[in-house]
Amino acid sequence: MSFLRIFRLTARGNRLKPNFVTTARIYIHCIEMGSHTELVSCGFTMPSPEKNPAGKRTRMPGELTAMDTTNPDDEVQRREREREKGRQEEQQAQREREMALEQGRKQGRDEERAKQADQKKKTSRGWGVRIILYLFIIVILIGIIGFLTLSVSVTSVLPGDSLPFTTTYAVTFPEGQSVTIGTSHITVLTYQNELISDIDGDRQKLVVGEDRVITERRAVITTLGVVTLMDTNFQINLQYKGDRDNLAYFDMAVHTSKQVPDLLIRQLLPQEIHATPV
Repeated sequence: MSFLRIFRLTARGNRLKPNFVTTARIYIHCIEMGSHTELVSCGFTMPSPEKNPAGKRTRMPGELTAMDTTNPDDEVQRREREREKGRQEEQQAQREREMALEQGRKQGRDEERAKQADQKKKTSRGWGVRIILYLFIIVILIGIIGFLTLSVSVTSVLPGDSLPFTTTYAVTFPEGQSVTIGTSHITVLTYQNELISDIDGDRQKLVVGEDRVITERRAVITTLGVVTLMDTNFQINLQYKGDRDNLAYFDMAVHTSKQVPDLLIRQLLPQEIHATPV
């Protein structure tokens, strides 16, 4: 007696083909002979392939192709390598972004520090200019106040001290007008070729080239009431040079015991004589 057995086998996809599902029919034809069964034939059938609208045969689900012969483990490794490469590229890009961001922040900090340093430098320079200006103004004010508070004190001394320093001026005395040098009152008058000089009541005739000496004195010049600028003995020699236009011309030599600046010596000389350094 023969018999036919038919089985239905359903195959589903794996990781490479997750959507693969197909069904096949397997048949076995056997003959029973006494105490044993003998296999006559066996086989299987697959669903008929479908055609697309263009008339071309479409690949059946589960149908093997050249790509299906690929080792699944190699494919998995390839995908893993691609994912790893992608992760590495993303990490590299992230590092580059972070480096660019950090560089931008660093550049911003450097620019801010440079700006602050420049601002500080400008401020310091401004303060320096102000301080110099203030000091200059203070010096000028002190000079003006000191000049306005100059005072000259002339006293008599016994002659005989050394007077090694000499300053010479060309001066003019107006005729008939009393001029005070230190504490000495001087008046001059010309008559023909002679000059009559009166110093503190002591009259003396002079001709051109002759000298008249003003007795040695001590001069003390102070400022601000307490600051001594000059303290020296002095003696004045007047050499008559002639007269013109009611003015008597002299060369005047001022001998001092100390080196004295011209500015201070002029404090002893009145403006009327128009002293000019020679």
